[in-house]
Amino acid sequence: MTTENHPPLGSPGWIVPDWPAPAHVRAASSLRKGGASRGEFAGLNLGTHVGDDPERVASNRKLLSQALDLPAEPLWLNQVHGTTAVRADAPATVIADASWTDRPATVCAVMTADCLPILLCDRRGERIAAVHAGWRGLADGVVEATVDALGTTDLLAWLGPAIGSDAFEVGDEVRRTFIDRLGECEHAFRPHADKWKADLYTLARLVLGGLGIDDIHGGGHCTYGDPDRFYSYRRDGRTGRMATLIWKY
Repeated sequence: MTTENHPPLGSPGWIVPDWPAPAHVRAASSLRKGGASRGEFAGLNLGTHVGDDPERVASNRKLLSQALDLPAEPLWLNQVHGTTAVRADAPATVIADASWTDRPATVCAVMTADCLPILLCDRRGERIAAVHAGWRGLADGVVEATVDALGTTDLLAWLGPAIGSDAFEVGDEVRRTFIDRLGECEHAFRPHADKWKADLYTLARLVLGGLGIDDIHGGGHCTYGDPDRFYSYRRDGRTGRMATLIWKY
């Protein structure tokens, strides 16, 4: 489950993960509500790489930071659907698809618009991470790389808003990639014409479960089917980005 913030008009909205993380660990997943962006980016677009006005994006990032009372500027990654996980105190503009930290007042963040954001936290709240996990990242090992960086598999996981299984159509090569990678995962795919409908949430749970992580929460949204709350690249093409963030005190 999650709880959703309902802000005044023009203010940002966000989802608060409902998971048993320690109280000093905070997390949120932004919605497209509020913000300064216009046109196809209308709302709280946080991506600088999508063609939006940079001043509006900067305004949106500042607005979100103030609304969430973030202790520091997030490390905004240059995401490439890869498997690199970096410390969140790395230099800005670093190329990676996950960040982690064991330090307080350091904000891990990933941006998505259909891909799956995953938050990780050890049970004492000492180490936290945010992961950008589209199908390619899941298949190639971005979750494993992040867990390896954290140095433990005794973790909680939260699955943020992503494209749902009714909307995510893939070819047979994607299905075959996961079967070769995970083995018993046929139930994550449903035939649809000459393609397949894929369930990213199920695939993520299988990847996490294979690492011994079974305390998994979230996973109930579809970005594609809810244009009022979520950006969706698969639905709109040219569009904005949400952020999923985690930090601790």
